Amino acid sequence: MLGKLTFGLNIIVALALLLTCILSFFSVQIIPILSVLSLGVPFLFILNIIFLFYWLYSKKKKFLLSFTALLLGYLVFGSFYGISKKDDSASESDLKIMTFNAWSFNKNEWIKEAGIGDSIVKFIADENPDILCIQEYNRERNEDFSQYPHKSVTTYSRRKTTQAIFSKFPIIENGSLSLPSTGNNIIYTDILYNSDTIRVYNLHLQSFKIVPSSDSFSEKESEKNYKRLVDTFSKQLEQAKIFEAHMSKSPYKNIVCGDFNNTQFSNVYRIVKGDLQDSFLEKGNGFGRSYSLFGFPLRIDYILSDPSFEVISHNNFNLKLSDHYPVAATLRYTSNQ
Repeated sequence: MLGKLTFGLNIIVALALLLTCILSFFSVQIIPILSVLSLGVPFLFILNIIFLFYWLYSKKKKFLLSFTALLLGYLVFGSFYGISKKDDSASESDLKIMTFNAWSFNKNEWIKEAGIGDSIVKFIADENPDILCIQEYNRERNEDFSQYPHKSVTTYSRRKTTQAIFSKFPIIENGSLSLPSTGNNIIYTDILYNSDTIRVYNLHLQSFKIVPSSDSFSEKESEKNYKRLVDTFSKQLEQAKIFEAHMSKSPYKNIVCGDFNNTQFSNVYRIVKGDLQDSFLEKGNGFGRSYSLFGFPLRIDYILSDPSFEVISHNNFNLKLSDHYPVAATLRYTSNQ
């Protein structure tokens, strides 16, 4: 009886992982509740690993069910945990990129600690990236980034959350995709780099607007949060398609940075990523946490690049200066080599 119950649970967990793999290839929201499954993929991996070892220990061929689910999950999603990927040696000509949702530099004092905004400025100055993409930027901080001679910031007329791209290299063009019916947005700049032009996108896709707390689990809040999740996934999918259409017309090599507000296991991520490289999958270590949800590490902030860039290094910073954690990568342009 216990064996049948255990195998029944195993079937449910394995099918859930396989179903999530399949759904990630769809560019439509088939059944809303199934979209939420992508947030739980790490748990599904862990549970299938437990079942795998349980059946191996019991010397039962039933281990093949979880083994198959895990294999297909790995082939579809890649690893959600990076292991011992050594950074290559960087050179002065390499391009260091950073993306960070700075939470308006704690302007509204969500973090009850003095000097958070100044600490963000100092951190960025110390890291000294060549190109800096900030989501939820604070215009009052413009003078703090005088080391960057070139910048593009969301204009007041857009009525959007403020985003910024700072660059040590000349910006020859910039623009905004102006996502409909939302405060979130996507901006881009065309940057003259090493006698070539590259396009850098800064994405801030639809936010869940769920504040983690014990109240989140109450019946009333759970229902509201579920509806919010479903609506957000739908809006993100619309935004990802708008971005995909825009980038497909880009005449340059592309770098995509930003806060996607979704995991690598979602169809939203798959649409945005397309044929680009994910710097974490190339050189990342650990969980690649850029956000914590009830203490669980999520990777929802990314640096993606055209294959003509070699990923030299990737870094997820363990620095609590916002509700997000900064992400940086070093890229080497190889198209002319």
